[in-house]
Amino acid sequence: MSDKIKTVGIAGAGLIGAGWAARFLARGLDVICYDPAPDAGPRVKAAVKVAWPSVLKLMGVKKVKKGKLNFTDDVEKMARKADFVQEAAPERENLKIKLFAAIDKAARPDVIIASSSSGFLPSRLQSKCAHPERVIVGHPFNPVYLLPLVETVGGEKTSAEALDRARKFYESVGMKVLRLKKEIDGYICDRLQEALWREALHILDKDIGTTEDIDDSIVYSAGMRWAIMGSFMTYHLAGGPGGMRHFISQFDPTLELPWTDLKFPKWNKALETRLVEGCEAQGEGKPVAEWEAKRNDVLVDMMLLFEKHNIASGSVVKRERKLLKKKAKR
Repeated sequence: MSDKIKTVGIAGAGLIGAGWAARFLARGLDVICYDPAPDAGPRVKAAVKVAWPSVLKLMGVKKVKKGKLNFTDDVEKMARKADFVQEAAPERENLKIKLFAAIDKAARPDVIIASSSSGFLPSRLQSKCAHPERVIVGHPFNPVYLLPLVETVGGEKTSAEALDRARKFYESVGMKVLRLKKEIDGYICDRLQEALWREALHILDKDIGTTEDIDDSIVYSAGMRWAIMGSFMTYHLAGGPGGMRHFISQFDPTLELPWTDLKFPKWNKALETRLVEGCEAQGEGKPVAEWEAKRNDVLVDMMLLFEKHNIASGSVVKRERKLLKKKAKR
């Protein structure tokens, strides 16, 4: 199925939509991007230009046969031309439901329509579609053109065949597919990220540490482990030779300790000031684009290092390199 996809339609030309465009274009796919905003074209082109050096470095090539990038303010035109649709509109459920209905009406019945939503249930998104069986969530992570994970999940009326076809397509553009067993608000990764975000805000609200202190607590410790293994494997190793069995016997598995505040702290001006001024101080007055470039360089180098060890995101890079070599020999 992935071989039959030549043109990808993107609905929404924001940060995520532009990131998808860069990933698809680098794999030789044509992209038609729908967005009613008059400046959508220049914004996406500028974002792709920023992403391009990092994408090529990660792919291990100096140049690629780049797909064609086109724009339209007509959602039906985009849907009719697309072999696969990736929605990346603003995170408003009613907007997405209407958009999915419009795309579903114009797209061929076999075309998968995937949402980049970071939390909405696919059953809701497909609720006004005549062909709900081809509607899924395909949730990426920023920067989409570098980070390989995409969470896929179907709704009540989504077919297993659509999820299987989506997996093959996403893998063909260098992604790691995480398929949820059932739908849930926020999926997996965002629920974990939000838990950490809540705790970070509580620490900031209680004036225990600055934004930089809290970020450093991750960057110089657990974050380094998380880049190669998640929480469960980290604690499995922490159990020593006995693994998780020994870990559970040594530490309270119910987590009934006064270490957590599950709800968000009550928002207040002092917390807002600490948050904004702390982040601005960390930014050292540099433009966000400069930090994005630095982040991209580090992410690529990390993934290339992981590739040598065939672990975590590096295994995805290694898999795509093999595919690229096969294509080059044809």
